[in-house]
Amino acid sequence: MKQTADNKKRPTKTQTAKSGQALPSTRRGLTAFVKRSFDFFISAFGLLFLSPFFILIALSIKLDSPGPIFYKATRVGKNGKPFQMLKFRSMYDQPRTNAGSPLTINNDERVTPIGKWLRATKVNELPQLWNVLIGEMSLVGPRPEDPQFVEKWSPEERKTILSVKPGITSPATIVYRDEEKLLFGDGFMDAYLKDILPDKLRLDQLYVANHTFINDLDVLFMTLIVILPKLRSLQVKERWFFSGVFYTITHRVLNWFIVDLFVNLFMIGLSGLIWRLSSVINLGIPTFLLGAFLASAFLTIINSLLGLHRIDWSRASPTYTLDFAISVGITLVIVWLINRYWLTEPHIPFALMWLMSVMVFIGLVAARYRERLLTGLANRWILFRGHRASFGERMLIVGAGELGELTLWMLQRSTFRDLFAVIGIVDDDPRKRNIEIMSHRVLGTTDDIPELVSRYQIGLILFAIANCPPDRIQKILSICQSTEANTIVVPDVIAVLRQSLSLTEEPQST
Repeated sequence: MKQTADNKKRPTKTQTAKSGQALPSTRRGLTAFVKRSFDFFISAFGLLFLSPFFILIALSIKLDSPGPIFYKATRVGKNGKPFQMLKFRSMYDQPRTNAGSPLTINNDERVTPIGKWLRATKVNELPQLWNVLIGEMSLVGPRPEDPQFVEKWSPEERKTILSVKPGITSPATIVYRDEEKLLFGDGFMDAYLKDILPDKLRLDQLYVANHTFINDLDVLFMTLIVILPKLRSLQVKERWFFSGVFYTITHRVLNWFIVDLFVNLFMIGLSGLIWRLSSVINLGIPTFLLGAFLASAFLTIINSLLGLHRIDWSRASPTYTLDFAISVGITLVIVWLINRYWLTEPHIPFALMWLMSVMVFIGLVAARYRERLLTGLANRWILFRGHRASFGERMLIVGAGELGELTLWMLQRSTFRDLFAVIGIVDDDPRKRNIEIMSHRVLGTTDDIPELVSRYQIGLILFAIANCPPDRIQKILSICQSTEANTIVVPDVIAVLRQSLSLTEEPQST
């Protein structure tokens, strides 16, 4: 967007610093504490529980070939600090092994017979639970790399990846779990540096930028899945690491179950109070709590089956209220059948259950569309009180055509929607006066802009007119710039799209 404000324009509220910058660091600190606690207890339990298994592996390694049980590899840890990473030895303890490549290739002659099984099943990595226990590693994190490979990373890659503890498993580890099979021939090192390493670094940086404790659980879950023999060939999708089973259950299912439970408790209780105004009924606290819990549980299941748990409700279309009506209706029938044929005492009248369903539906829709409802109410309050009210930076849209509607649509779905309050629209088409476009009223014509800016203390004008003669556009811009508000010209995206589509159309043959 092009800004045409001059030096006299006052700074908008969006130019001021927002408070609450400490929240991300606080959240990261909490995540780090939970992650470390989880690492400590799981590694301690794992070492204790697997100790008999470790003894058997140690005996197998000793009987298979001479040499130590464990292999200590120098790796680069958090903040670039080197440490000794433990593994069960899977190669012959010979000079040619230590002098060879740090990479293991397909059918590597240095690997012992028992070592092939250890590497195929990833059992050779289990001693790293000790590294996790003492705090050098984590269960989930970028795999620790050899110092000679870390030297090949860019400064930005080192800064990002080495900002967290390395892990036993990671998204890159799962994707390249059969890395050895991809490396063969004399040019294996070039293939690793050119094809595999860049993608592993990309996945590691993606993990560092997006990791949470719940995401770690998804990575651990995927690790356990892909080490199963029958599932080793499973094609792992990248999104499973950051929106997998545990993430979906906690963020999209469990969160809404808790919200729905509180909404149901309130709305069912309110329905009971309304019912008692005309008829006496005493369901009892246990029945009340059981009803709210069953309603929430069935709603969660039905919403998941209908795909409603995947919706971003802050940007959702109002048409999804129909889907919610279907979900509430199915829940009503199920709960009524349970009360009618199973939990027969006390019997809940169908009319009361119908009232509860309507109240619950209103509450659930309000909970999901709360941001837009609150913003709409705030804008109505601004229009009612005029210059005495304040809610974000007040904005006026110039143009009620396609470009104006597109501008409103983008504002409602952008990250700036909480920073601005669209007061209304102006347009010179007399047929559009006082009509509402996307919940915003056309307040007047372009000649009314100075008076509207003064009355509502408009801080920002979005000029969204495209299909208009150039001299008229310049005149309207002059009116906007004569006010105390900042003026931003919205590019004609629709014209650009039409031109692009016309250029891509294939000419018809004659």
